[in-house]
Amino acid sequence: MKMITDLGILPEKRPIKIVQFGEGNFLRAFVDNMIDIANEKGFFDGSIAIIKPISYGSLENFKKQNNLYTTVLRGKENGKTVYTSRVIRCISRVLDAAEDYDEYMSLAELDSLEFIVSNTTEAGIVLKKDDSIDALPDSYPGKLTKFLFKRYEHFNGDPSKGLIVLPVELIENNGEKLLECVLALSDIWQLPDGFKKWIVENNTFCSTLVDRIVTGYPGKEAAELIYNDIGYEDTLLDVGEPFALWVIESKTDISERLPLDKAGLPVIFTDNQRPYRERKVRVLNGAHTSSVLAAYLCGFDIVRDCMSDRLVGSFIRRAVTEEIAPHVPLPYGEVLDFASSVFERFENPFIDHSLLAISLNSVSKWRSRVLPSFKDHVKSTGLVPRLLTFSFAALLAFYTSDEYVDGTLKATRSNGDVYSVRDDRSVLEFFAENSKKPAEEFVRLACMRIDFWGEDLTKYDTFESEVTRYLDLIRKDPIGAMKLVMEN
Repeated sequence: MKMITDLGILPEKRPIKIVQFGEGNFLRAFVDNMIDIANEKGFFDGSIAIIKPISYGSLENFKKQNNLYTTVLRGKENGKTVYTSRVIRCISRVLDAAEDYDEYMSLAELDSLEFIVSNTTEAGIVLKKDDSIDALPDSYPGKLTKFLFKRYEHFNGDPSKGLIVLPVELIENNGEKLLECVLALSDIWQLPDGFKKWIVENNTFCSTLVDRIVTGYPGKEAAELIYNDIGYEDTLLDVGEPFALWVIESKTDISERLPLDKAGLPVIFTDNQRPYRERKVRVLNGAHTSSVLAAYLCGFDIVRDCMSDRLVGSFIRRAVTEEIAPHVPLPYGEVLDFASSVFERFENPFIDHSLLAISLNSVSKWRSRVLPSFKDHVKSTGLVPRLLTFSFAALLAFYTSDEYVDGTLKATRSNGDVYSVRDDRSVLEFFAENSKKPAEEFVRLACMRIDFWGEDLTKYDTFESEVTRYLDLIRKDPIGAMKLVMEN
């Protein structure tokens, strides 16, 4: 079979407008895919220089393939199965920050440069006080600060040469935190006050929210099936779902400089991303956390099978539409549309999303993803939400075990399967010590753990007694318990 380099396609020759820190799967199937589409549709005219910011990994495949690669997006959208492929042509250079240091730093002198994009993992935006400007800094904020200082010096502090910085690392207020790191390093390195003034006044650090499941290069057999579909081999093949959302928050309007929305791409420019972040956390993440533990105890293993089951699928949909969506601070119809897209994503026939993988650290997840909707429901109705209360009981049932071995709880579901419960040590030690006590005592002790939930949950009228009732039912018959809570 021919290779991607045999297609007669070359990267497009456009001015470099974006320097991208990170060559990983997500950025290539998300940001780069969008830029390529916007170029094709005539709404953007720029290429990307990718920087590998860490020593791990190799750029050999980029060199072999002339920086070309294919994105394949597969899933459900508007009730139909979607399967699209695209050769990405917008990458002009791929450099190693250490090995190609001089060429990498010369990008700071480009008159055409407008944007910095990054995805250096959640741990990437951290201040490392021992970074030095006299060598290649180890941290991403260090590399960015030195890069920006190079640009500041080259253009003599020209206000028009500031950049728009778009971190997509999955931490809240990522732009603000990155700016804080840059300013702190400026002080540590004793850089001129004029540079700090230029950073604050002439550069725009945006906080962003991103959403797309990207699984990257599939296994060998799956890749060969895709090769047969697209007609060529591609060692940089990048697979994801069709759904995407990029919310970009900035104090000044940057939409004219990055008109991705005009190209029909799912990009929202706003001065407040919080409602969109809350929508994602409550609806998508909340749907997962409020359902997967009960579903696993009922005998299910992957999300897609839960959605196709009449009982569990109905539980998920009703929990979202009746007890979560009404309390998201956006128009209800808009939230329901988002919820519909979430349900389709859960039904994706190409992704086997493990319930046990989602179950990791469920205590902190229930607190951040489910409890806010629970509290808003109580505030607006005066009643504890039935399905979310059931989800808390399912959490206690899932965590029931006194076998704390090698940093995990070893628990057993009704069909005899032994599974590992993974969470913080203090959480697991609590459940190992208390989960085998009589249900009423166990529930009370769990509800009173302010360090777990941020408050004493026994203060919510009827919550403790309802959780106890549901816990007893789940332990006897998980499916029967779910049927009962759905019928009431």
